[in-house]
Amino acid sequence: MQVKRFGVLFLLLCLVGVVGVLAQDDVAWDASEYDDDGCTVLAVGKDATVDGSVITYMTADCQNAEMAWHYVPAADHEDGEMRKIYIIRQTQTFAPDYTRPLDEPSTYSGVEIPQVAHTHAFMHSLHLHINDQQVQLNESTIGGRRELRNPNAIMDICNLEQFALERCSTAREAIQLMGALAEEWGYSRTDSGECLAVADENEAWIFEIFGVGPLWAPGVSEGPGAVWAARRVPDDHVAVVPNQSIIRVIDFDDDENFMYSSNVMSVAVENGWYDPDCGEPFDWSKAYDPRVWSNGELITPANSRGYYGRQWRGFNLVAPSQNFSADTPLHEFPFSVKPDEKLSLQDIFAINRDHFEGSELDMVDEFAAGPFGLPNRYPRSASIDMDGDETAERYYFGRPLQPFHTEYTSVCQSRAWLPDEIGGVLWLGMGEADSTCFMPFYCGITQLPESLTFANHWEFDREAARWAFEYVDYVMLPFYQPTLKYVQAAQDRYEGREIAEVAVLDEFAAELYEQNPEAARAYLTNYCIENANQVVDAWWNLGDTLIQYYAHGYDYTVPGRKGSLSAPEWYIRGMIEMDELEPSP
Repeated sequence: MQVKRFGVLFLLLCLVGVVGVLAQDDVAWDASEYDDDGCTVLAVGKDATVDGSVITYMTADCQNAEMAWHYVPAADHEDGEMRKIYIIRQTQTFAPDYTRPLDEPSTYSGVEIPQVAHTHAFMHSLHLHINDQQVQLNESTIGGRRELRNPNAIMDICNLEQFALERCSTAREAIQLMGALAEEWGYSRTDSGECLAVADENEAWIFEIFGVGPLWAPGVSEGPGAVWAARRVPDDHVAVVPNQSIIRVIDFDDDENFMYSSNVMSVAVENGWYDPDCGEPFDWSKAYDPRVWSNGELITPANSRGYYGRQWRGFNLVAPSQNFSADTPLHEFPFSVKPDEKLSLQDIFAINRDHFEGSELDMVDEFAAGPFGLPNRYPRSASIDMDGDETAERYYFGRPLQPFHTEYTSVCQSRAWLPDEIGGVLWLGMGEADSTCFMPFYCGITQLPESLTFANHWEFDREAARWAFEYVDYVMLPFYQPTLKYVQAAQDRYEGREIAEVAVLDEFAAELYEQNPEAARAYLTNYCIENANQVVDAWWNLGDTLIQYYAHGYDYTVPGRKGSLSAPEWYIRGMIEMDELEPSP
């Protein structure tokens, strides 16, 4: 492989990295380091869905990252053409082709590798999500041990996603390629541990990866520059990743359901994280991502106020008969569960919109939700001295499957009975899931709506689709429960219509595809753009309507009549007690 190597430079960087790690506090792992942002992932096998499709989703939970969406077309490349590798951080704005950061062209790594003859088309935003071969990727940061981070590595999760969707036509190929590239060039330059739900039309996998520490440098060090493992989700099961490793015990005799790097156990043994003579099987998750607070207490969904309870909640939603306890330590949950009933797309949307309603961690029915049941928590966590003894304690205020800072949710669907360009569908929801509308985009389309291709956190723009959904979400904030019923009615109307239309489109497009694939792709492109434009317009109108209905905190929903919104009695009692109010004469 023809490459550019800078061995001496990497050695110097390696020494700098070592100094940085040695300067850190002597804490093996601290959960609080990773609680600021984090995406939730769900993966559903084909026998766990109503129609036999494989589905994965993620919530993009970074409040200042990329929001624009881009379509990158397939391309053919000349013999001898090289592919440059750029250092890409998740929070950057990317060039539309995703090969480099848009705002930092100087981040070329100094490495280039041979280009392949053909690269696949794909759709991306903050992460890459689905290509024209129905390969899906959805991401969740899992953190892991600090000692594994490596500022000298070339590869990060965005680079690996990029190569996987450009070059691979199955989930297994994608995992093997990402693992090989990370082993050769090193992983974790700007990222900590990462997880990807990797799927195609036949199977879903959970892929997890860590660096091997700052002593490793590409072109200089021996051995793999990353440690990784992947576990297949059983076809009739559901897996949930809530910013923690879930792979657990690796069965080294099961090549059908496990893949891993050659150093998967040796790195843990060398660092004292696993004793091969202990008599216990090797638990990948406990070795590389131990889930304890810095004081040694095991983390449970209950003692983190649900922050790490998304796996528990996801399992309880799909398999309530198993009655999982919120007091269960995180690493004692199973890798995946079989749902009590097969899941539909609407079920997946509903899971994503959950706020622990009806459970012991309910975020709507508690004082922090205010008089109108707002599930958002500001801040999400805090260290505060409650006893006046100058000892700050850490408090968590709830973190559901989709939090208030969600940029978008990508629900990817792959279906084996259709041609790839028709079988793969990205259902995109901009903003928070509870206030958005999911819109379908077939993976065989040739462009996206113009309004999706630009967005800016710091500039309101009525031409950008993103702001239509943020607008509705913002209007809902003061009167969440009264406005939610109107949003849900709009979701039922438009999402129900889309699902019905897609069922008809699938059949028609498949017939057309047999005669003229390009005509079928053009047909689907026109539908997806027109539908998205209608939904965006509808959400602008919905925001306008909600402002009209609840201006000044009054109820103007009935023409000609004004009613007053009133807080419930329990909240009024709380105000009287907190503010020490006296009754009026």
